[in-house]
Amino acid sequence: MYLPEEDTYSISKEKLESNISSLFGGRLAEEMTLGSEGVTTGASNDIERATEIARNMVTKWGLSEKLGPLTYSEDDGEVFLGRSVTQHKQVSDLTVHTIDEEVRCIIDRNYERAKAILIKQEDKLQAMAKALMKYETIDAEQIKNIMEGRDPGEPKDWGDSNDIESSDGKTDGAEDATAPIGGPASEH
Repeated sequence: MYLPEEDTYSISKEKLESNISSLFGGRLAEEMTLGSEGVTTGASNDIERATEIARNMVTKWGLSEKLGPLTYSEDDGEVFLGRSVTQHKQVSDLTVHTIDEEVRCIIDRNYERAKAILIKQEDKLQAMAKALMKYETIDAEQIKNIMEGRDPGEPKDWGDSNDIESSDGKTDGAEDATAPIGGPASEH
């Protein structure tokens, strides 16, 4: 999920396409590390969001080369039983087909862009996959290390010990529900 660094009222076409490319990163990473048969449903929401952005680029924001700066959708409001029967067709079948082609073109272009980036950086992808398999999660410092070509190291607060320091400064080896969790999940 992207959290806004500041309120944004307009987004450039370049930024929208970068967002679409980013959304395909997880799926492509699975495909590159696990093979096409190992791809999971984990990216379904990302695919849905990428498709929605591409469709909005074409139908709402006028960012299509072929269709130009026109709106091809209307806010439907609340949907109720029988509404589809009473709606009038706003665009021709040819236009609907062109919209679908334009959405497909945006998706394909950004899928290939993301793939090219991951192929170029495959050593870093493999290092992240290896770290994730070992630690189950990686923090910002580990990502920075990987991106700079260094060993990721262990995440902060990572430990294989169950020793808990009590308020008197002594370790008693007892489990504590407030203690940070560390180590492989198989040890919990």
